[in-house]
Formats: sequence, C-alpha cells, structure tokens
Amino acid sequence: MQHSDTVLHVLSIVGFVAEAMTAALAAGRRSMDWMGVALLGCVTALGGGSVRDVLLGHHPLLWVAHPWLLGLTAVSALLTIAVARVMYRLRMTFLVLDAIGLVVFTILGCDVALTMQVPLLIVIVSGMITGCVGGVLRDVLCNDVPLLFRSELYASVSVVVGIIYVGGVWLHLNHDLVVLVTLAIGLTFRLLAIAFKWEMPKFVYDADLH
Repeated sequence: MQHSDTVLHVLSIVGFVAEAMTAALAAGRRSMDWMGVALLGCVTALGGGSVRDVLLGHHPLLWVAHPWLLGLTAVSALLTIAVARVMYRLRMTFLVLDAIGLVVFTILGCDVALTMQVPLLIVIVSGMITGCVGGVLRDVLCNDVPLLFRSELYASVSVVVGIIYVGGVWLHLNHDLVVLVTLAIGLTFRLLAIAFKWEMPKFVYDADLH
C-alpha cells in the first residue's frame, strides 16, 4: 500500500534539496559553470529514483510525472552557490547533506517498491538503489571516487535503513513514527560511521607479491 502522509512528503522535499546541494558543492570543487551546477543537481537528486523506476518498470518516472521537481533541484543547486561562501566547513556540510539524502531516498525507494508488491529482497535493493545511485552519478560526473566505494559505511547504512523501515511497515506501526525513527537511526548510523571511520572489511590484492 502507498502512503501519502505529510511526514514522508516533507522529507522527500528535504531529500531532493539536500542532494541537489551536495551536487552544487561537488560541482564547485570542479569549477563547473552554472548550467553544469543545475544539471548536476538534477541528476544527483533524481538519478537514483529514475534508475529504480526503470528497473522496476514503474512509470512514469517521478520527474516526468512531476516536472516541478526539475525546477526544485536545479534552483536548490544554484542557490547553494550563494550560500557556499559562508559554509566554512564545506566537507562536513557535504557529508551531512549526503547522509540526509541517503537515508530519505532509501525510505522513499522502499515505499515505492512496497506499492508494487515485489519480494522483500527487491524492496530493500530498491531502497539502496534510490539512496545510493544519485550520489554515484554525481561523483562519477565529477571524476571522483564515489562515496559508495570509499572507506566509511555507505551502502550498508542504506540496507539497515531499508530493513528498519520495511520491518516497521510490516508490523503495522504508525507510519509517521516508523519514518521518523528510521530517519533518526539511519542518520545517526551514517554520521557515526563518518566520525569513527567504521569500515567494511577490505579486499587487498597486490599482484607483485605473487
């Protein structure tokens, strides 16, 4: 079943704005022009959901059904240019905004998949795709190593968020409460992973040693 509650709607707007802002900050580090900033903002904020919808056959794509999202994300990215100069700790601002986008979009992705009544594993994967792919596209277009593939926990956070959210929905708990609790746990998990550099085990292979 699909939820149309205010909390999830408001958080979705926050997620779109946050991810567009991360794109603007990334674009600024690459000295992109304003058009590049706006386009990167749209791709970052809407890319994960678009990939999810294509894979699930969920049409029309969100930004096609709601074209105003293109304006919201582009404007959010452009407005970031004006405030970036007063953001003295840009790296931490970037990581916090990205964490918000990761958690919110994971919840949204799971919610969409639940409406399609797909298997539980696909619901979790859909949330992870929605949460992670936009940031991957942003980093690839900026010629950076995606956060998904760096040291701190990222995709793992998305999976945990998806499991908590789906579990709350399955238990028929108050949906607003489930969303807020999932958001709080997901943000805390991601920010702690950044602060304490929690990592997944690494595979290191040096051909010169063999």
